[in-house]
Amino acid sequence: MVKARPFNSADGRARPCTRDHSGTKKVLFICTHNSVRSQMAEGLLNCLYGDRYQAFSAGVRPGRVHPLAIDVMAEIDIDISHHRSKSIEEVMERFYDAVVTICDDARESCPIFPGGAELLHHPFEDPSSFDGTPEELVNKFREVRDRIKEWIEGAFGPSSPRYRSRPSDFS
Repeated sequence: MVKARPFNSADGRARPCTRDHSGTKKVLFICTHNSVRSQMAEGLLNCLYGDRYQAFSAGVRPGRVHPLAIDVMAEIDIDISHHRSKSIEEVMERFYDAVVTICDDARESCPIFPGGAELLHHPFEDPSSFDGTPEELVNKFREVRDRIKEWIEGAFGPSSPRYRSRPSDFS
């Protein structure tokens, strides 16, 4: 398998994006296997806006975090190597300010989520289902990562109403 290109951090390692999350809004990303898209979304939201949000992820049928997801996130200096796939049952007991399904399968499996103040759906293509050369596969992972990042910046960034609201003040 082709590894993604190296990341550009000064010390040669991606950052894990740990912050004090007291007083932040809780956001849950759900996809089928919790192996690529929801893991990327969790890492991106925590790193981009960790002062405002605490992101989590889960899957309808959890698998394992895909190595290429880890590699392409490291390219942009975000370390998700410590993430693990989680089932929805593991995260059901918590309240979330927003629950985001990022694939149609997850939306069909979880049309409602009892612990979520706001339900959002924005599907992204599953890069692990792409057939191509190893280089094409890495590029597909990068493409999906970049699309998720762009959507997160619009949906949760400084210009969004969610960014300015208080926890549990979504609607």
